[in-house]
Formats: sequence, structure tokens, C-alpha cells
Amino acid sequence: MPGFRAGRLSRRGVVLAAPLAAVALVAGACSAPGSDDSSTPQTNRPVSTELGSAPITLEMYAETGFPLAKALADEFTKQYPNVKFTVREDQFTVIVENAPRVLASDNAPDIIRLPTMVDLVKDNLLRNLDPYFTAYGWDKFPASQLVQLRIASGGRPRGTGSLFGMGLGYSVTGVFYNRSLAQRIGMTQPPATVAEFEELLAKAKAANVQPIMQFNKNTAGINFPHQALQNQFGDPAQIADWIFQKPGATFNTPAALRATQTIQKWAQAGYFPKDANAIDYTAMMGEFQNGNGLFMFNGDWESANLDKKMSGNVGFFLFPGETAGAKHVAMSAPNTFGIGAKAKNPDAAAFFLNWVHTNAKAREISVTVGGSSPGGPPGLTVPPPAAGTVLAETLKAAQQLGAENGAVDFTANATGAIFASAITPEMQKLIAGQQTPEGYVKAVQAEYDKELSR
Repeated sequence: MPGFRAGRLSRRGVVLAAPLAAVALVAGACSAPGSDDSSTPQTNRPVSTELGSAPITLEMYAETGFPLAKALADEFTKQYPNVKFTVREDQFTVIVENAPRVLASDNAPDIIRLPTMVDLVKDNLLRNLDPYFTAYGWDKFPASQLVQLRIASGGRPRGTGSLFGMGLGYSVTGVFYNRSLAQRIGMTQPPATVAEFEELLAKAKAANVQPIMQFNKNTAGINFPHQALQNQFGDPAQIADWIFQKPGATFNTPAALRATQTIQKWAQAGYFPKDANAIDYTAMMGEFQNGNGLFMFNGDWESANLDKKMSGNVGFFLFPGETAGAKHVAMSAPNTFGIGAKAKNPDAAAFFLNWVHTNAKAREISVTVGGSSPGGPPGLTVPPPAAGTVLAETLKAAQQLGAENGAVDFTANATGAIFASAITPEMQKLIAGQQTPEGYVKAVQAEYDKELSR
């Protein structure tokens, strides 16, 4: 899951022509490698791009429930038998809590799924990847593909400075829908506007069909539709500035308030499950796969899974704008992994991260297992998905998003604790009728200010 996806870009059936990670919203924000952190010892350390033949065991800390990292590790070992992986997996919320302690330990992982990077960089727990950026020629990657993974000296702002992460897949989020239920309520094509989407919600409710199947336990899955609305109700550049911790940026905007008011309205109308706060991610997926829910806000990382479980009965679309033909904006981000500052095998870990982006079989696994674009140099092709699959639809949607330069990071990634400390509990209270829209946006901003003042 995104971390959100964490997850999560430009997938296409032919050539990766335009990257999606925060495209346009922060275009040009990258500075030269090492421009901010060149004085840190690790950036001066000589690096090697040779894997060698000596036995190596890479320690990987990955996210439970998403098989891409393990699938890539297994394939890497097939191609390089001298390299073994020890893979530890935890739920995303556990990784958020554990990452600082794990990275600071004497047994720090070589490769780790990153919840957010700001505090980890500030505390010198992540390895600066600028030397590998130079050694491997990652300057050939579109700059905007890696911009979310750059952080300035001292931990902020994001979107500029040195590189501290790479993606294992680059994802896009949108709305999955059940084709059979869509046909039952007369939906013949994806909605072209927010108003049309709301009309479909009302039709589903009237037909005793659950309009939206969404989780909100442990982590606020309803933040997906909230940000989808927020993206359309205001300038996405303001959201990107807030996520990247630009001076003066705020969450307390008319767009965020209106999005929160809409979420409250949907909750009161019964468009979300009445027990959404008791439904976790796994339960949501099971309910949707079993036909309980017309729509589900989620990311393309579930494409391959849904093609297996709901073959031919699931579709996908980017959330629409307020007017027909409006530019699409969607949450999308790399499935971010980094190398621990105390990693025992940093060169081998970097070799693996480069291989993920450039090896033909690895790129195929990113598409078929992860449901995501593998990223990398724009001249490399992306394996085409089978026709008629939802994977084909998500890849097409990502291509469209890239062409429209409409990708923006997840608000959940704004700070290290914002998701757990504010967005999740306040969204749960909002859905339960214990918080107002005005109180919600103020509470999120208050936590943000608190964290940035530390």
C-alpha cells in the first residue's frame, strides 16, 4: 500500500515516455546530485558497481501483503546465485513505527521499505545515494521520476537536494469498479465529472448496492477519496508544496475543507460501509473481490491480484475533475526503498536497485506482480499486459496521467507521523460523527506544525 505507497508510475504498454512521480507539480525542483549533502562522510565513500562472486546475504525489510519485493529478490538470486536475501516483513504501520529503531540498530537492513524519509534523513539513518546516482548513470532517468525521493540538507524540504530512495515500481491510484454492479445501476462508462460520480453513488445506494467499499481501520483508507477530491477542488501545486514542506504551505485550505465536507456528506449518506472504521485493508480487498462494493479507491498494485480474483469483472478509471475534460490529478508515488546508513552491503544493495529498473525480467515482474511501471530510463520498454485486463486499464491510466502531468504525492507522506498521529485518528472521528470538517483540517495542520517545529 502506498505509504502510502507507498506506492506508487507511468505504466505503458510500449515505451516509458514520461515519468509520473510528482510530475510538473515539482518539475525542475531537483538540484545536482550531492548539492546539499556532499559534506556527509557517506557521499565521499568510494562505491563500486561490481557485484563480484563472493557470497552475500542482503537483509531486506519489506511490507506485508505486497509480493513484489520478494518476487524481485527471488529472481535476483536466480540470476546471481551468490546473493541471498533474508526478508523480514511487517505491516506498513509497524514499519512506520519501527524504521528509526531498526535503521539505528547494529543489524540495520541493507534495503528497507521507507514509510517517509524526512525524519530518517534528518537523523542520518539513510544512505545518501548520490554516489550511486553518478556511478550508475541514473541521470538518464527522467528527473521527475526521482524528485519525490530527494531531500535537502537537514531533512527538508523534499523535492530538492540529494537522492535517498528508489522505487520498486511507480504507482498510480484511482477507482476500481465492479462491472456487474455497474451494469445493474446503469453505469455504461466511467463518470466524467465529480457530479456524475456522486450520481452513481446515489443510484447504487438506491439499488441496495454498497457504493464505496473502503477501509478505515489502523490506517485511514478514506484518505484516498479525500485526497482525490482535494486534488480536484484546488491547485494541486499547493498540496505538493505542503507535502514537500515548503515554507508557508498549509493544509487548511478551501480545497481541503471542501473535500472534508464532501467526505462527511458521503459518510452520512451511507456511501461508505457503516463499519468502515472496523474494516482494515485486507478485509476491504476481500469484500470488494466478493462483490460487496461498486467502487473502491486504491492503487494499481492490486491490478494483477484483481485480474486473478475478478477476471473480466473489474475496471479502473482516474478520478474525474469538476468539469468534463478537466486535467486528471491522482496520487502516485514510488514504492520507495532505501539503503540504511549502517547497511553492511550498500554496494550490493545499490546494484539490486539499479537492476530492478534496468533488467528485462525484473521490469516484467514489476508489471505482472506489482502492477506498476518499473520506471528507469525512458528508452526501455514496459512489458505489455494482456488485452482486456484491469492491468491494461491501469497502465493506460498511468500513461494518461503522465501525459497530463497530473501526479502528486500522498498527503500521508507529508511528515513521518502525520498519517498515524493526525490523518488516521481524525478521519476515523470524522466518519464516526465525532469531528467536524473544520476541526479535521485544523487538527491535521496543527500536527504538521508541531512536527516541523521539532
